[in-house]
Amino acid sequence: MNNTNVLSSDLSLPDLMKQLGTSPNGLNQTEVESRLSQYGYNELEEKTVNPLIEFLSYFWGPIPWMIEAAVILSALVGDWTDFGIILLLLVGNSVIGFWEEKSAGDAVAALKSQLALNATAKREGHWTTVPARELVPGDIIRLKIGDVLPADGRLLDCDPLKIDQASLTGESLPVTHKTGDQVYSGSILKQGQAEAVVNATGVNTFFGKTAKLVAETDNVSHFQKAVLKIGDFLIIAAIALVGIILFVRLYEGDRFFSLLKFCLVLTVASVPVAMPTVLSISMAVGAQNLAKKDVVVTRLSSIEELAGMDMLCSDKTGTLTLNQLTLGDPYTLEGVNAEEMILAAALASQSENEDPIDLTVIAGLKDQTQLQEYQILHFTPFDPVSKRTEAQVQDQNGKTFNVAKGAPQVILSLVVNTADIEGPVNQVIEDYAKKGYRALGVARTNDLGQWQFLGILSLFDPPRPDSKITIEAARRFGVPVKMVTGDQVLIARETCRQLGLGQNILDAEMLRNTPASQLSNLNDEIEQADGFGQVFPEDKYHIVDVLKHRGHIVGMTGDGVNDAPALKKADVGIAVSGATDAARAAADIVLLAPGLSVIIDAIRLSRQIFARMTSYTIYRVIETIRVLVFTTLAILFFNSYPLTAVMIVFLALLNDGALVSIAYDRAPTSQTPQSWDMTRTLGISAALGLICVFETFILYYLAEKVFTIPKDLIPTLVYLNLAVGGMMTIYATRVEGHFWSMKPGKALLLSTGTAALISTLMAIFGIFIPGIGFPWTAASWGYGFIWFLVIDRAKLGLYAIFDRKEPIFGKKYLERWQRFRM
Repeated sequence: MNNTNVLSSDLSLPDLMKQLGTSPNGLNQTEVESRLSQYGYNELEEKTVNPLIEFLSYFWGPIPWMIEAAVILSALVGDWTDFGIILLLLVGNSVIGFWEEKSAGDAVAALKSQLALNATAKREGHWTTVPARELVPGDIIRLKIGDVLPADGRLLDCDPLKIDQASLTGESLPVTHKTGDQVYSGSILKQGQAEAVVNATGVNTFFGKTAKLVAETDNVSHFQKAVLKIGDFLIIAAIALVGIILFVRLYEGDRFFSLLKFCLVLTVASVPVAMPTVLSISMAVGAQNLAKKDVVVTRLSSIEELAGMDMLCSDKTGTLTLNQLTLGDPYTLEGVNAEEMILAAALASQSENEDPIDLTVIAGLKDQTQLQEYQILHFTPFDPVSKRTEAQVQDQNGKTFNVAKGAPQVILSLVVNTADIEGPVNQVIEDYAKKGYRALGVARTNDLGQWQFLGILSLFDPPRPDSKITIEAARRFGVPVKMVTGDQVLIARETCRQLGLGQNILDAEMLRNTPASQLSNLNDEIEQADGFGQVFPEDKYHIVDVLKHRGHIVGMTGDGVNDAPALKKADVGIAVSGATDAARAAADIVLLAPGLSVIIDAIRLSRQIFARMTSYTIYRVIETIRVLVFTTLAILFFNSYPLTAVMIVFLALLNDGALVSIAYDRAPTSQTPQSWDMTRTLGISAALGLICVFETFILYYLAEKVFTIPKDLIPTLVYLNLAVGGMMTIYATRVEGHFWSMKPGKALLLSTGTAALISTLMAIFGIFIPGIGFPWTAASWGYGFIWFLVIDRAKLGLYAIFDRKEPIFGKKYLERWQRFRM
């Protein structure tokens, strides 16, 4: 019996680590955590969070503390008006942020609950499927290959099983268990089937008690890292420029506390406060939209990875094909009746497991009442190692015999006259394969207990009607599909022909027969292949690994327990409809509906999300440059503050708060995989930001030097320009074409319109800030709209330059620019 059978759950973390096969000098806590989350349990568990604590985290988080410091400083200098306004805005922002995040989190939790483990339990004498969370000690459960054990239990009478306990013990090989052994929640049944009595559930299981002792980690995607780097860049730039303002104004004799308050709120206005919220809400909204199409996302950041996916490896059966098998014309040896062979195959089948092949064979019987004349004494289910099912049968006369069905080569190896029949049988198998048919060998023991080959059943699984269209759509999106199947190469080639895929099918057997030191020589062939036949689970993992090392962002589909390593290895692991618990838990995305057509929807959606985040990032950099650089220049050249602290706080909260709605905006769908181009994004942002600085600087100059507007009204004019201009900027950056090329979403129109309206009313009627009346407000709007058209035009030219396309202002300018860059 394995040593885990005597593990005690009432242990400290160090003791648990020791009994889990680790030591203080071995695996650290992070690695243990990784094991415990290997099959996705941490991600699928619901969290219990105190709402008050969660709200306070928004009220006193890493960014808002600067606004809170400004509130305190307002009180210290006796500026009670600013104190009240800033405090009110801070509380309002916290409420909005808390509500948006909670709504997104609740939505995602509801979606993930669809992936909760189920169990087959005996209730009131009948086998029924129940949620694993409803199991109680004493329940009898049935376990079959591919199941993640839903609870701790003790095995009842059964043949030896192979159970993968890597998530608990780190053992690389499955462990053999027999009748009476204790088995644990979270392990995976790799071979055999059995029944067990439950003796612990939920947090009382060994897995549950151990999982409580380790912390949950968050996966950060490539895109998130890039966006956070931009945030860091903006924070550093803000601190540097604010430092200049602080030094200059202190030298001029300004009051320290008043100046510090101004600098704090200026920093807040420049920091991307809404960036984490916009990112998380965009992902959650995307997950909700996919759920409507029967796609459940278990790792939100995988939506971003989908945007860059440029290679999809797809399983054949049930994914590209209907998984609705039909029997073709059978081949029987001389003296064997076709109905007799089908009966033998049906006796070696089990309808309870709902295996498609078993159900098809049983359905092929003309008279299914024949099965009632036989008693199954023992049944051995299919597993990937033996590649056959076998049953010990007793007829009405008490005579016992064995029947088997499975891979023809495996069945051939059982019989006593293999050499005599091998040639003709192999020729039949090849003929079937050329037609795209699967061959199933059938055998039965004679009176002497010797295996006799009866014949071959042909099975045909037609392609799904939408598979060819889906493959063509994926190709148009720059995502070629490689078919990966365990079927023979001839079957794979015929299926590829029907689906419109290429005919370059690689026999995966060569991967297993090539020495490890020479495997790299096959990398070119793997990358160029249109599909793979006779694939084993370890071959899938190797194929994904090679493609990733070749620089591809790889998606992988699978449904079996042995597909889990490849699904975990892929950038985007996709568990198809009907997948085992192990495959679903290892995958990033789970398909609830058959076929791959929904993957096209997921690709389209992910690229729209990428476009939204890119446009928001460009907007955020532009506005940071506009506010920071303009304010610094105005203080240095005009020796006065162009904005008040309250105005800056309104800018930070109104504009960034409104931009959360970009998660619901319409967005273009790129026809090519998307990758983060920092040079392009920052280059375009910086150039447009400097244009905006020039715009606001000219406005300030005209107001003070030309129109000689009273000094106390100029900040309001500038504030309105920054507030309204910022809302206009997002409409320029949200698309790469003209701003009118794509209609904005209702949510974005409503939120930005509301923010602009609030700022406009404040300027007209002097709410919280000095009023400038309607004429100057209208003039500011007109001035801003003219510059908005200039920015939109400049944006087109910048995209043309960075993408090396012909710009709107002429090809000769592009050629000059390219020569300059060289």
